[in-house]
Amino acid sequence: MLKNKISSINFKTLLYLVIFSVAIVLFLMISQSVIVKYSYERYQIKKIQDIAEVIKGYELGSLYRGLENIAYDNSVCIEYVTSTNTISYNTLMVGCELKEDNTKIINIMNDIMENNKDLEQKKLINKESDTKALLTGIRVDNGYIFVYSPLEDIDGAGMILQGQIIFIALIVIVIACFISYFLSNKITMPITNITKKAKELGEGNYNIKFDSSDVLEINELANTLNHVGEDLSKIDELRRDLMANVSHDLKTPLTMIRAYAEMVRDISYQDKEKMDKDLNIIIEETERLNILVNDILDLSKMQADADTLNMEEFDLGLCINEVMRRYDILKTTEDYHFVVDLLDDVKIKADKQKIMQVIYNLVNNAINYTGEDKTVYVSLTENKKEYIVEIKDTGKGIKKEEIPYIWDKYYKSDKKHRRNVVSTGIGLSIVKEVLKKHKFDYGVKSKMGEGTTFYFKIKK
Repeated sequence: MLKNKISSINFKTLLYLVIFSVAIVLFLMISQSVIVKYSYERYQIKKIQDIAEVIKGYELGSLYRGLENIAYDNSVCIEYVTSTNTISYNTLMVGCELKEDNTKIINIMNDIMENNKDLEQKKLINKESDTKALLTGIRVDNGYIFVYSPLEDIDGAGMILQGQIIFIALIVIVIACFISYFLSNKITMPITNITKKAKELGEGNYNIKFDSSDVLEINELANTLNHVGEDLSKIDELRRDLMANVSHDLKTPLTMIRAYAEMVRDISYQDKEKMDKDLNIIIEETERLNILVNDILDLSKMQADADTLNMEEFDLGLCINEVMRRYDILKTTEDYHFVVDLLDDVKIKADKQKIMQVIYNLVNNAINYTGEDKTVYVSLTENKKEYIVEIKDTGKGIKKEEIPYIWDKYYKSDKKHRRNVVSTGIGLSIVKEVLKKHKFDYGVKSKMGEGTTFYFKIKK
């Protein structure tokens, strides 16, 4: 239970926001002790440079008065050193060391004057008093002006800031807790609802609807699960159809096999002609079972990518004629009509046995659903880029909304299992898988009351 709570979005949102808050606080504490000091010194250096520019702009007559104003206005102390005398300004300021007889500062001032630069700055560090200052030498016409600016100790201010930052951090962490609670609830509430409904979906309630959310990812998840529910509902319906159709296809021949076998055993064994007829029926029904099992195995292999194509070059027209010869018996026994229109010498490269299986299944489908005239049209035509195989029936057609589902296993547009010829209900699924493996374009055209045309195209 504790592990689940630690792994929850609520806890992790709070944890991440607290970590983020602490990281911000640590950054502020480090930055104020390093960056603030650096920024303060850069500010003071720039300030003295600006003062130097002002000093250089003074005329000699206004220089003395100007230096006095600068010293007091900017809290600096100044010494104007000429060849004859030294004039001091604001040297009584707290922290000013120009008023003292400081040998070190005097030596630095002499070095600056010997260098004879227009502007030179020195940073002074007094380890005894633990103070820092900037000494700037500015060359003028008749001497040097030295500006002494103490660098205030901001460590004390830093300690105060650190205390304030820690206090602010506590406030930020509390706010982060409230924000994380709000955010996690906003995110987890729809996820919790989705989880509950997903469990119902897993238990077989395919009519469940997942509510959308204003969070994009959660909304996409809800939409995806809604599609999954719809697909599962269709699959469940197909499963029920499969059970009904397969049980029908298996039960009928098995029942007939048993009945005729018992008839041979008990009755017709004495009449050779009657026995041969009964045995032929047993053989036909056994073949029906064999086809059903083989079709299911073939489809399973193709859908599992366990079946490979045996590519060879062959004449497509001869291949179609070879398939159509299987239906000669239907012309005489059940009065079917097959209108076959083929091109000559159409060489293609494909798996011949599987293409024959496609044509066989499409013709079987057309026979099952053709109209009262019992006519099926088979054609092989061409355009500039492709050969086109079409199998057409004259039945009632397929509704537009049902066309996307006709390739599904055991889908029946009229939900009635017809058995004019040997049919397993997965013929069109096998057609789809074979043509997809060959990367051939395929489809269906249908108009209510005018029949249906299945086709596939082979690039030249």
